Amino acid sequence: MKQTKFFLVAAAFLLILSACNKGETYADQKDRERNAVYNFILARGINVISEQQFIDQGYTTDVSHNQYVLFPTTGVYLQIVSKGCGKKIDKGESATVLCRFTEYNILGDSVQLSNNALDWSAIADKMSVSNTSGTFTASFDAGSSLMYRRYKNTSVPSGWLVPFSYINVGRPEKETDELAKVNIIVPHTQGHYYASTGVYPCHYEITYERGL
Repeated sequence: MKQTKFFLVAAAFLLILSACNKGETYADQKDRERNAVYNFILARGINVISEQQFIDQGYTTDVSHNQYVLFPTTGVYLQIVSKGCGKKIDKGESATVLCRFTEYNILGDSVQLSNNALDWSAIADKMSVSNTSGTFTASFDAGSSLMYRRYKNTSVPSGWLVPFSYINVGRPEKETDELAKVNIIVPHTQGHYYASTGVYPCHYEITYERGL
């Protein structure tokens, strides 16, 4: 019952958004998205740093100062909460990665999807990730992915792939080992199909763990 209610609420939001969009130009929709992201950053007290400062800090963000790095070419904002144990996915390597996430619709001001919620806690989204000369591509496993169940698409949002250049993806072996954990603001151009067509941004909390 809770699952049905959740999906009905999400579907209702998309229908309302679609109706509102009919009287708007794409430029209007992008302006609305930019304003929503700006207000979200203000409300959350996010300290935006440049890509150069991110590099100077050793490709880290200071969580104590709530830093997010903005990548201007994509419009993605990234906060690395934990770089994680293990190692990076190397060039020429493919790996199975398990994710737990919470998707927050910034425009709708609500949690839209999460496998951290009790109803979906048994599902860790599984995806196949490949690194080709530093460019990451990935697809969801249709049989083990809440994102696929909700959006009916195996394509992983481009925004989800940005952290792979900076994090380790391993499996904890000791108590002190941590999973890679990030927070990301993903504009519609880097999001899933519904975000792209609806022109709305999402904030994600994601952990990445190497699968077997």
